[in-house]
Amino acid sequence: MIAIIKYNAGNTQSVQNALSRLGYLSVITDEPETILKADKVIFPGVGEASSAMKYLREKGLDKTILSITKPMLGICLGLQLMCKSSEENDTDCLGIFKTKVKRFPSFGIVPHMGWNNFNVLKGDLFRSIKKTEDVYYVHSYYAEINEETIASCDYILPFASAIQKDNYYATQFHPEKSAGVGEQILKNFLEL
Repeated sequence: MIAIIKYNAGNTQSVQNALSRLGYLSVITDEPETILKADKVIFPGVGEASSAMKYLREKGLDKTILSITKPMLGICLGLQLMCKSSEENDTDCLGIFKTKVKRFPSFGIVPHMGWNNFNVLKGDLFRSIKKTEDVYYVHSYYAEINEETIASCDYILPFASAIQKDNYYATQFHPEKSAGVGEQILKNFLEL
């Protein structure tokens, strides 16, 4: 079973639709027991960091996420919340990844919205994906490049497009909105 974490900040339905197109069944849930029993967990996100973290803490989902031993994929805000902290309303996050999330400098067009390719790609998540292929982004904040970065991208400055530590994976881009390339990345995750 695939669990999609519901925390009032996720694009849960579009992720579930993408999984259905790939032939996978999933459940959207905020029940810790269901999440911990899942074979794979997806932590999608669209929204604001501090209110999302408040909801996670109120529901005990912060502790649940830190207890997951199966493969987990954070998407967009999900990636940011898996980092140490965010400049968005000075938010302490989950700390899975030791990097910080910062706001893009104001001398560029923010948010970063649209299609962009990669600088670096490594690991099983990107099996059969080329650096020249584009994925879809929409974000005003970014994770700094760090030792856990498995993909990077340039927009105003280089940033971590994907991060991985142990069973935790995360993408700043939206694979569920990235056409065939995104579907392949989701499929790679589901086959881990």
